[in-house]
Amino acid sequence: MSTPSTTINRWAVLWGSVAILMCTGAIYSFSVFAGPLSGLRGWTMPEVMMAFTINAAIGPIPMILGGWIVDKGGVRIPIMVGGLMFAAGFMLAGAATTTTMLYLSYGVLAGLGQGLAYSGCLNNTLKLFPDKRGMAAGLITGGMGAASVIAAPVARALIKSAGVDAAFLRMGAVYAVIVIVASFFLRTAPVGFTPAGWTAPAGAGPAVNLPWTGMVRTPRFFLIFLMMGVGAFSGLMIASQASGIGQSAMFGLSAGTAAAFVSIYAACNMLGRIVWGAISDRLGYTNALMMIYGTVALSMLVLVLVSSTVGFAIGIIGLGLCFGGVMGIFPALTMKNFGPRFQGVNYGIVFTAYSIAAFFAPRIAASMGAEGDYTKPFVIAIGLAFVGLVLTLGFTRLSANSAAGPVPAEAPLAADAKVGS
Repeated sequence: MSTPSTTINRWAVLWGSVAILMCTGAIYSFSVFAGPLSGLRGWTMPEVMMAFTINAAIGPIPMILGGWIVDKGGVRIPIMVGGLMFAAGFMLAGAATTTTMLYLSYGVLAGLGQGLAYSGCLNNTLKLFPDKRGMAAGLITGGMGAASVIAAPVARALIKSAGVDAAFLRMGAVYAVIVIVASFFLRTAPVGFTPAGWTAPAGAGPAVNLPWTGMVRTPRFFLIFLMMGVGAFSGLMIASQASGIGQSAMFGLSAGTAAAFVSIYAACNMLGRIVWGAISDRLGYTNALMMIYGTVALSMLVLVLVSSTVGFAIGIIGLGLCFGGVMGIFPALTMKNFGPRFQGVNYGIVFTAYSIAAFFAPRIAASMGAEGDYTKPFVIAIGLAFVGLVLTLGFTRLSANSAAGPVPAEAPLAADAKVGS
C-alpha cells in the first residue's frame, strides 16, 4: 500500500533538515576549539579531547532512540529538541570551568542532541524520496559535512577576536535560532509515501518492512554492517590524523599547508556525499560501493608510493570523496533492503559499525605512525578496501540469488498506517 501526498512539500522538509544538520554538524570542528580551550583553562590536550571522545562514544544511543521516535510518527519536536540540546551543549562548553562540565556539556548534552537531530532528519527525509534516496541521503549527510567546512573558519575568526569561550556561546546561540526556524519546515513522512506520478520500478520485488528484530537475523544485515565498518575505516583514519600525516617525514608539509589540506579533505567529504549519492541512484548502491572501495585502495596506494605534496593531495582528495560516499550511500542501502517503516531504528543499529570503526581507526593510525611512517596503516587500509570489495560482491550475489526478492516483510505496510504521521 502506498500513500501519495500533495500536502507535503518534501523539498522544504529536505532543505529544513539540511539547515539543521549544518548546525549540529559543527560538532566535528572541535579541533579548532581544542587548542585555545586548553590554553585558556590550563587543561591538557588529552583532557580536552576526551570531550570529543565521549561525544562520539554515545553516538549510537541517540541514533537508535531518535530513529525509534521517528518510526512512531514523531518528527518536528524530537528534531527541534535534539537541535536545541546541541546548541545548549555548545554554549555551555564555553562556560565550562572544569573538565567535568566540559564532558557533560559538549560530550553528553551536545552529543545526544546531535544524534537525535541527525537520526530524525535523515530517516524522515529518506521516506519522502523513494525515487531519489541516494540523492536525498547525500544532501542530508552533505549538510553534516558542510558544517565543519563553514564552522571551522568562523570559529577561528571568533576565537581570534573574542576568545574561545565567546566563540562557543555566540555560535551556539546562532545554531539555536536556525534550528527553531528550520523546524517549522519539517513534516512527518506519511506511511507508504510516494511522490505524485511516481511508481516503483518493475522488478523491485515485494514490499519489505522488517523491524530490527527481523533485520539482525538476515545475512544481508551482517554484510551491510561489515561493509559500512570497512568503508568508514580509512576515512576515519585519515580524518583523525590528516594534519600529522601531512607533516610527517613521509610528506614533510608545513603546518600551514597541512591545515589547508585538512580543509580540502573536509570539503571533499561533503562533496562526496552528494556526488556518490546521485551516482548510486543511477548505477545502483552496490556498484557505487565497489567503485568507492576501488578508489580507496588506489588512493591509499598513492599515499604509500608517492611521498610528495602531489601524492598527499591525490590521496587526501580520493579518500575524502570516498568517505563522504560511504556516509551517503548506507542509509539508502539500509532502507532499500529492510524497508522505510523501521528505518530509524534499523539504520541506528547499522550505524554502530561506524562507531566501532571510529574507535579503532584513529588509534591504529596514531600508534603505527608514531615514528612518522604511516606505511603500515595505509597498507592495512588497502587490505580492508579489498575486503570491502569482496563483501560487496558477496552481497550482490546474495541479492541476485534471492528468488523472492527482498526478505519477506514481518510487518505489512498497510498494518502500520495507523501509527500516525
